[in-house]
Amino acid sequence: MPVKKRRLSINLEHTLYDVLKLSAKKKGVSLSRKARDLIREAMEIEEDLYWQEVAKERERTFLYNKTLIS
Repeated sequence: MPVKKRRLSINLEHTLYDVLKLSAKKKGVSLSRKARDLIREAMEIEEDLYWQEVAKERERTFLYNKTLIS
């Protein structure tokens, strides 16, 4: 039977593992769920940074005299 979600195995330093475990316990969620949520948040931040760079480049090369509203 195929699984609905993919699995990922990672190795963590002891201190990082302990902090992650404590954070999960405080939130009342599993260690896996906490790790997934943190990865998702990091990916969203990375995406925001990418689009910020795209916007900066577009702003840098934007020609006001070529717009419909001048």
